Amino acid sequence: MKLVFATNNLNKLKEVQEMLPSSIELLSLEDINCFDEVAETETTLQGNAKLKANYITDKFGYNCFADDTGLEVDILEGKPGVYSARYAGVPTNSENNMQKLLAELNDKENRKAQFRTAICLNLDGKQTLFEGVCKGEILSKKQGEKGFGYDPIFKPVGFSNSFAQMKSEEKNKISHRGIAIQKLVDFLTDYKS
Repeated sequence: MKLVFATNNLNKLKEVQEMLPSSIELLSLEDINCFDEVAETETTLQGNAKLKANYITDKFGYNCFADDTGLEVDILEGKPGVYSARYAGVPTNSENNMQKLLAELNDKENRKAQFRTAICLNLDGKQTLFEGVCKGEILSKKQGEKGFGYDPIFKPVGFSNSFAQMKSEEKNKISHRGIAIQKLVDFLTDYKS
């Protein structure tokens, strides 16, 4: 089965490729000669995932899936949420996003947060949504060199390391994206066209 993953984020593409079975051939946007930047204009993660998946299916005709992920911080009433990638403004910059969040939480005791990923799959004319959540907390400073985005300042519940200190196999088993992708994989494994 061939599926397009509607993302320009090479880190995300690599992470997802590691989780999919070999029976699924994952195509990138570059593989289908799509160099368009789809604006994430929806106010929910699910809305943005649908927007991107529908764009690829409508314009290029491929079965595909797209995701959107947000970091939701309790004391900030769920912010940065759907705006996580551009929290510190445009152009997007992970370091600036982390520094802005750390500054906002500087004097706060409640550092509970969760990552949420929404995936929209367009397959053979039908649309299916999947979601994954990973609860944790925001650290007071960066820890680790691996991962991307907010990984150096997010520590999942039950672990002593940040996402950026974990091996990718360990992170993929417990992460928001890993949980959502596993639901996608389970669906595709049982899928009969």
